[in-house]
Parts: sequence; C-alpha cells; structure tokens
Amino acid sequence: MGNHFSRQKDVANEIRQLTELLKSEGLDFPGCDFETTQPREWMNNLDLDNVKLKDVVWPGSHDSATDTIGIPFISRPFAQCQSHSIYKQLEHGVRVIDIRVEQNRCVCHGILKGYHVQRVLNDVKRFLQDTKVEFIILEIRTEYGYEDPTNFDTYLVEELGENLIPQDEKAFDKTLRELLPKRVLCIWKPRKAPAPAPGSLLWSSNYIKDNWTDVDLPYTKFQKNMEHLEKHGPVGTRKYFYRVENTCTPQPDNAIVCVKPVTERIKPYARLFVSQVHKKGLGDRLQIFSSDFVDLDFINVCIGLTVARTST
Repeated sequence: MGNHFSRQKDVANEIRQLTELLKSEGLDFPGCDFETTQPREWMNNLDLDNVKLKDVVWPGSHDSATDTIGIPFISRPFAQCQSHSIYKQLEHGVRVIDIRVEQNRCVCHGILKGYHVQRVLNDVKRFLQDTKVEFIILEIRTEYGYEDPTNFDTYLVEELGENLIPQDEKAFDKTLRELLPKRVLCIWKPRKAPAPAPGSLLWSSNYIKDNWTDVDLPYTKFQKNMEHLEKHGPVGTRKYFYRVENTCTPQPDNAIVCVKPVTERIKPYARLFVSQVHKKGLGDRLQIFSSDFVDLDFINVCIGLTVARTST
C-alpha cells in the first residue's frame, strides 16, 4: 500500500511537470490548426504525385485489436487499448495497425485472447474496397509467450496479396501515386519462424522500429520518447519506419492496473510532445505516432503534420 501511495505521488508530480511545460511552452507546431472534415479518406486529399511514402506522418493505434478482448468489466479493462473495431479505426483516420497473434491465429494482448485474426484482415480488405487511395501499414507479430501460427506468412499473402507493397527499400522514395494500386505495407514479425526475405510481399521487423519504455509515469515516458527520437535520423535518411507511442503502461506493482486510467496520464499531451519535438529541431524525424484509444484530435495532429511537411 505504501508503494501505491508513493507511486501516485510520483504520477501527480509528473503530470504537474507536463502541465507546467504546457503553460510555459504552448502548443505551436506546423499544422497545429489543421482539422480534417474527411478522416475516412484523408490521404486522398494529399498531393499523390509528390508526397512520398517516407514523408507521411502516420497516425497509429497501439494494440489495435483489443476492442472486445477479455470479459467486459472483469478482465477487459486490464488489456483493452482501443474502443473501436479495426474498420472503425481506419474510418476514423488510423493508418498504422498494431496486431498481436498467438498460435491459433487469434489476436491477443498478453494472456487474454480475442477474435480470430481473419476479422482484422476482413476489415482491412473491406476498407480498401470502400476507399480509393488510403494506404495502411499493417504490423502483425507473434505475442510474447506464444508460438508462431503455422504457415502464417502464406496465409497473409493469400488474404492480402493483390494489395501488398513488396518489400523493397526503394518504396520509401516512391510517391503514393507510384505505389498505387498497391496500398498495404504488411510487416510480419514471427518469434521463431524465418523473417520475410527481401523482395517478398511481406516486410520484416527491420522496417519498423521503436524504443518501448515500459512505464506508467507520464513525464518519464514523454522524456524517453524525446530522447529516443533524437537518436534516429530524419525520415529522408533512413529506410525504416520509426514509431513513437504516446502511451503509459500499467505496472504490476501498482494498484492501478487498468489501461485507460493509466494511459490517460499522457494521452492529453500528444500535442505538447509534437510542439516540443519541433522546438528541439526534430520535426523531420517524426513518422509514426501511436496512441491508445485514438481520437479525432490525435488524427488531426498527424494529418496536419503531414500536410505542413509536404506542402513546403
């Protein structure tokens, strides 16, 4: 109990630090005033002939397939990171989907399992059919503690093949128009099975990187995200996607272990993070920005950054 009260004091102090930083520094950054009226097809409004794959600031959802995981009001609050289905997330503007699977091809988050991954793929295919030029980065990995699903790479290619952008570093320098009609970059990260080879229709985990900081303290996570981002070069100099996750993670040694109240400690400070990134001269390094319980304001941040970056 003593540890709980000590941790809550630390959390309050860190939120106070973020609040003070907000008051003193503000929220100004390129594209900060942008508001989309078409989140469902926001990429269709980009200059497809000039915007390159590497130039987009991609809004992502963390642990995307957890909308119905576990038992409502019992186990679900410990693992749920999103409120909407994959299709709804895509409609709302999300373009990077983070999926974890186990050996029976069910989505999962830790020990809790959800629906079959086929539902995810069906939602992706349905969204592609319902839109014209929206691109999706689909990252699928075998969750820690589980075995790889058998022949999963073959399964993904059979389901998405005609939509897949082949693994080729040259794709980063291609315009969105040049990549069409292919619109899905699928990253498959098995635990033991061979990684996708160069030239295949699936991409290996080498092409999406992040620096996960497992902490429930918001200012600590904020600062760590900044430190890690600074170590990666501008998007024009690298041949991989780099992700920053604006999330906090429940810790087992603390009494508050439900995702939503913990991640809400940092979620309101997404704009502050972007503002600080630009003030430190790191704006050209942002590429994938992810969140739990993604909302329209978060989508607007990423679209606004993309529009500002690609209109200069």
